[in-house]
Amino acid sequence: MNYTIISLCDEPEWKERAAEWFHEKWGIPAEVYAESMEACLSQRNAVPQWYLAIRDDRIIGGLGVIENDFHDRKDLTPNVCAVYTEEAERGKGVAGALLEYVCRDMRQRGIDTLYLVTDHTSFYERYDWEFLCMVQGDGEPELTRMYVHR
Repeated sequence: MNYTIISLCDEPEWKERAAEWFHEKWGIPAEVYAESMEACLSQRNAVPQWYLAIRDDRIIGGLGVIENDFHDRKDLTPNVCAVYTEEAERGKGVAGALLEYVCRDMRQRGIDTLYLVTDHTSFYERYDWEFLCMVQGDGEPELTRMYVHR
């Protein structure tokens, strides 16, 4: 592994770059990410949290943990969100390492069950996530898969 996984809480100097990076990947305004990241840094609650995979001073992957990832099952919380690995880095275990890191870190923060919504049908099973149910995304016509990690 020639990259480092960090928690934004431990290295807050990444906040602005991270907000912009997630914005570029998902199209959600950078301000929305920055606001969540600021809550992570200032409140020191278990949720929200943000994590990055860093190589050579650049972000190659990342994900967050938020209360709800824009779906109708508000009882299934917290949610891993915005999982992304740069295309050139895919197939090298970056996303898996991030997922393992977030599960371990959240367990240390007292949260041992995490949820995740995705269109992928086999990727997350490799990392001990289980399909739970279908959920309705906010403003989405199609149902989306919900996974759980316990």
